[in-house]
Amino acid sequence: MDVLLQQVVNGLMLGGVYVMVAVAFTLVIGMLNFLNFTIPALFMVAAVMMWAAMAGGFGADIDAVLDDVLGAPNKWIAGVIIALVVVSLASLVIERFTYRYMKAKYGDATEHALPLVSSLGFLIAFEHLVIGRWGSDPLTIDSPFGNASFHLGAVQFSIPQVISLALSLAIVFGLSLMLRKTRLGRAVRSIAERPDTATLMGVDVGRIVPVVYVIAGLLCAIAGILFTINYTTVDAYIGDKVATVAIAGMVLGGLGNVWGAIVGGLFVGLLEVLSIHFFGASIVKVPIWGMLLLILVMRPTGLFGHTAIGKGKF
Repeated sequence: MDVLLQQVVNGLMLGGVYVMVAVAFTLVIGMLNFLNFTIPALFMVAAVMMWAAMAGGFGADIDAVLDDVLGAPNKWIAGVIIALVVVSLASLVIERFTYRYMKAKYGDATEHALPLVSSLGFLIAFEHLVIGRWGSDPLTIDSPFGNASFHLGAVQFSIPQVISLALSLAIVFGLSLMLRKTRLGRAVRSIAERPDTATLMGVDVGRIVPVVYVIAGLLCAIAGILFTINYTTVDAYIGDKVATVAIAGMVLGGLGNVWGAIVGGLFVGLLEVLSIHFFGASIVKVPIWGMLLLILVMRPTGLFGHTAIGKGKF
């Protein structure tokens, strides 16, 4: 029983990472109605930037500067800053070519196919840039927090994992408040509901969309940073692995529903860990995607419904 309870705790901790990626997917698909494949790329870039800062992957000169400024034990702070800055800038570049350029050149004829394909192109490009610089083998570091943990009875809680879960939920809760209470949030919701009407009501879509891209990118960056600190091993394809599970969580919760993404992300994290515990890692995707197919057949809207998805959303 204690072993099973430990696996439940581990699953919820892993689910905290999936929550942020699922919310990033939800934010873009709920507003612009296309599956943004750059999200796993941004997660991966943040994770690799974190690794590079801590492991000296940027090169001897930069590593020496980080040692002088922060000291070796604190280089993870530079990793956090670099990851957030790089992902924010990358998000703006991605927005320029998956939304702004396509919208200006093709108008409504773009529908959802061109943004989806162009975002897939960014995913492949980012992955191969990382492979070209650091290779495709796993990249490992030591956690800056070591094995810090505490026990409640027989169950062990990793302090970095607990902090990660609490931070993930707090950030998503803050995002939910922003969407409901602020002027920016109202603009985002109006574009998600009816973009043409929002434009007529004075919402500057051209200014709001880049903000949404950056917010989604930062969610991915924070998730990638937390993943690297907690699990200490990354590679060029880690974004793909995490995103496939996060997509299942997003669909489970309901497209376009932030709180649904939270529930879905935690559930798939729990399901993944329990599947490994009972059946082994070789078939871990079968329960997750089997559950996803069952949800699509039984309740296509997910547990908490979704915003309207269809023509006129892009």
